[in-house]
Amino acid sequence: MKNILLMCSAGMSTSILVKKMNEAAVKTEAEVSVKAIPEQALSEYLAEADIILLGPQVRFLKDKVQEAAKTIPVRVIDTMDYGTMNGEKILKQALDIIAGV
Repeated sequence: MKNILLMCSAGMSTSILVKKMNEAAVKTEAEVSVKAIPEQALSEYLAEADIILLGPQVRFLKDKVQEAAKTIPVRVIDTMDYGTMNGEKILKQALDIIAGV
């Protein structure tokens, strides 16, 4: 089971993306847990994360989050993929990064 954290300022807009990514995971039979969290909750979930994806609106936090996450990959979700809520593509990218592809 891979744990994917989606982070935005309040965790609200990313919750829609969580639903889309979970739907994509069911289709592909990927064993993942996808959670949306607000910036303030990062420390609570950091230990269980395999990757942290930032919403484009909080891209300015990338360096700060990467510093806290140490070796856990941190990426900013592509603005177009985020805007269109392309859960399938974002899930694939996250799993590829986790796998080191």
